[in-house]
Amino acid sequence: AMRHLPYFCRGEVVKGFGRGSKELGIPTANFSEEVVESFPSDISTGIYYGWACVGNGDVHKMVLSVGWNPFYKNIKKSVETHIIHTFKEDFYGEILSIVIIGYIRPEKNFDSLEALISAIQEDIEEAKRQLDLPEHLKLKEDNFFHLPEGKIGNNH
Repeated sequence: AMRHLPYFCRGEVVKGFGRGSKELGIPTANFSEEVVESFPSDISTGIYYGWACVGNGDVHKMVLSVGWNPFYKNIKKSVETHIIHTFKEDFYGEILSIVIIGYIRPEKNFDSLEALISAIQEDIEEAKRQLDLPEHLKLKEDNFFHLPEGKIGNNH
């Protein structure tokens, strides 16, 4: 899982399955299939942590799921980012820039929605702890997060 990290990625936020916010209370930003397909094919599925930035906004801690979401039996691999921050509105169509820094756990199935939510909450706590480490904090300031003017998104 580790040899591709840190992994820098940027792409437009597209509508996902609509499950994160509604069923889980944990909104996620989804990348388009093109972006997902550009990921290294041998990157392990599972849960990762890192930094995320929407447009030219602030950089926030994030948790990321790469994989098939066994609980939901997806047929297509997805990359879903949960930014650990409350946004006032959706940001579909915006450019999401992420740096994946570390791996938390492999993907697994859950017996219930409650078990899944509980695991995600633990992942979020683990991400927060890891990202407070000095060696991870420095990536928050990376120039990667400063988009050149004109590349910010459709509506700026």
